[in-house]
Amino acid sequence: MRRLLMGIVAAVALAGVVTLPAEAQKKDADDKQTRSVQGVVSDKTDNPLDGAVVQLKDTKTLQIRSFITKQNGTYHFHSLNPDIDYELKAEHQGANSGSKTLSSFDSRKSAVINLKIDK
Repeated sequence: MRRLLMGIVAAVALAGVVTLPAEAQKKDADDKQTRSVQGVVSDKTDNPLDGAVVQLKDTKTLQIRSFITKQNGTYHFHSLNPDIDYELKAEHQGANSGSKTLSSFDSRKSAVINLKIDK
């Protein structure tokens, strides 16, 4: 009986060791299936804008994500679906940037899209 119990414990332990690398591989595969976008929000004289609100809109679901720029005007969005188009725009103190699109045809893993607000 003790031998049977030891065999079951060993089998369960071995199964746990085999499963962990598979989960790690799944995470790597998920990372390869996403993309990101980042950039700088600036004014018409190319000064970075701290506190600008950047909106990222999923054109399929119309879901909007927001990011408030840091002191150097930077923003970033990650874990984006490469098969979906996204629209980006920024707002700062009542002024808006033009809208820019991150297309599903853009194959870059990490896109850079800078936004300019003309005040």
